[in-house]
Amino acid sequence: MNSAMAPDIRPAQSRTLDPPNRLLADWRICVLALIALWAIIYMAGLSSAPLLDDADTVHAEAAREMLLRHDWVTLYVNGVRYLEKAPLMYWGVATSYTLFGISEWSTRVPLMLGVLATILSTYGLGRWALGAEAGLDSGLVLATALGPYLFTRFLIPDVAVGLWLTLTFWLFLVSLQQPQPARWTCWGLAAVCALNVLTKGLIGLVFPIAAIGLYLLLTGNLLHLLRLRLLSSSLVFLAIAAPWHILAALRNPPQGNVRGFLWFYFVNEHILRFLNKRVPRDYDTVPLLLFWALLVLWLIPWTVFLPQSLQEVPRRWREFRSQMSRRQQAYLLFFLWNIVIVGFFSLSTRQEYYTIPAIPGMALLVGGWLQRERSSAADSRERRSGRISSSVLLAAGVVVAAVGFTLLFFSKPPAPGADLSDLLRKNPQDYALSFGHILDLTPQAMGAFRLPLFGFSLAFLLGTLANWILRRRTRAGAANLALVAMMVVVLACVRIAFGIFSPILSSKDLAMAIREQYRPGDRIVAIGLYENASSLNFYTGIPLHSLRAPGGNMWYGTQFPGAPRVFETQASFVEMWNGPERVFLWAEEDDPPALRGLTRYVVARRGGKIIFANQPTASSR
Repeated sequence: MNSAMAPDIRPAQSRTLDPPNRLLADWRICVLALIALWAIIYMAGLSSAPLLDDADTVHAEAAREMLLRHDWVTLYVNGVRYLEKAPLMYWGVATSYTLFGISEWSTRVPLMLGVLATILSTYGLGRWALGAEAGLDSGLVLATALGPYLFTRFLIPDVAVGLWLTLTFWLFLVSLQQPQPARWTCWGLAAVCALNVLTKGLIGLVFPIAAIGLYLLLTGNLLHLLRLRLLSSSLVFLAIAAPWHILAALRNPPQGNVRGFLWFYFVNEHILRFLNKRVPRDYDTVPLLLFWALLVLWLIPWTVFLPQSLQEVPRRWREFRSQMSRRQQAYLLFFLWNIVIVGFFSLSTRQEYYTIPAIPGMALLVGGWLQRERSSAADSRERRSGRISSSVLLAAGVVVAAVGFTLLFFSKPPAPGADLSDLLRKNPQDYALSFGHILDLTPQAMGAFRLPLFGFSLAFLLGTLANWILRRRTRAGAANLALVAMMVVVLACVRIAFGIFSPILSSKDLAMAIREQYRPGDRIVAIGLYENASSLNFYTGIPLHSLRAPGGNMWYGTQFPGAPRVFETQASFVEMWNGPERVFLWAEEDDPPALRGLTRYVVARRGGKIIFANQPTASSR
């Protein structure tokens, strides 16, 4: 009988499975697809938004001064020693400046390449441990998750920490498959841990040791440590991690009352920060329950699949001690990966983004479950669970759309030329948090965000609806792609909204106004901490004085003999203001107390911030 005319005698259940996709078996096609998705999401608009005040330009300025000083050991910001951070991120940005010049694009491109490396590493680990389709699903989840995108809008190293952890745990899992772990496996594991230490300090070693130690303890396999070539691996680790620490200690020894690099970096920035006793204590901490909630929020929209993905994690003592499959080993380690990071920061100070290094592990958990769902029969528990999750996500989509369209209905476009800051409500008590300024938004201010708000709301509604429909038609793979497409639009709208809001978060426009008027010998002073107006320093290249008591990022570096004077008292500022040199003052008030009774001229105003001058300029009034 002709095969085309033959009846389909397969069981009804098997005909409802998503057919295996041969393209997914080709890693080259999957890698190209992930690179294309990364380029669309992360590389679009890379130069459009200005660098932000605080961490963004503080870290960019450290890389700029590294290049200008030809000093790749001691970090400097605003001419002052900046001993708080490990150097690898700054080396990357300074190298980018060397190759491409100093710009927003060259500042961000190393971070974006780190995102790509993390996505591809997550795909590779998922493919190796869970299968080809699970690997691609894991990469798609990470590429489109909300949290990694939000926390690459400014220059912080936490995504790179996630990259090194992914590679560390991949190499460890490989070692479990080898009767005697190969040298390249053990030495590679040591090298990646060293790079993590050079990225974020001692947590680059604490997190792998804790997760791997817990894994070996639970599985009764602590003797595996002895097979990891501890002596030679330790030498590899020290050869990579130790030189910078030694040079930094030699170049920044204790001087007079200053304790030097070793105390500040290891004791103050690691131990005392963990104990919430860091000096100076100029930071805030996220409440514990909110911190836990944000961990799953950063995985949106894939959060709804996380509960069922945890069902594959071995939970019984007998399972731990049995001969686990590669998939079971991976699931247990991915779970511990998350537990260690969340548990560590639950006992310490914490910011919203501290859980970002756990997101690749969560993406792998979810990616493995998505593959399992697709390979299950239509009436299986996995398919039912997927449909329930899609219903929950659709309900969230309806709520998001209802709120968004309601805000659109009641909001009005701002008048031409209106400053967004005039429509905001100030909440300075929240600005120590990364996105504290978002709490300034009011219903009136939402009128400035009509386009991204409409796109965000509509995409979330249509994407969750398509996901719901397709999962009910047992097309889980297509449903996942609908969520990927939804997030491409959602994250594009986030990027547009970020650009609209950026004048509130950046002082670039004010820095450009100063540059147009600048003459050699002019000075710039900011009311408050240096980091509040740090983009003035980065974009002008002019040292920034701070009118406030010593504190913030500049405090420790100014204690060294010969450090430039960057803090001004009210008396020294008045003397400067009344002197012959021109002084620009950055302020957030129309009539700051520091200028009471002093002649002043307004040079520029933008984003709720003002530049005053003590002498007339071409643009002043």
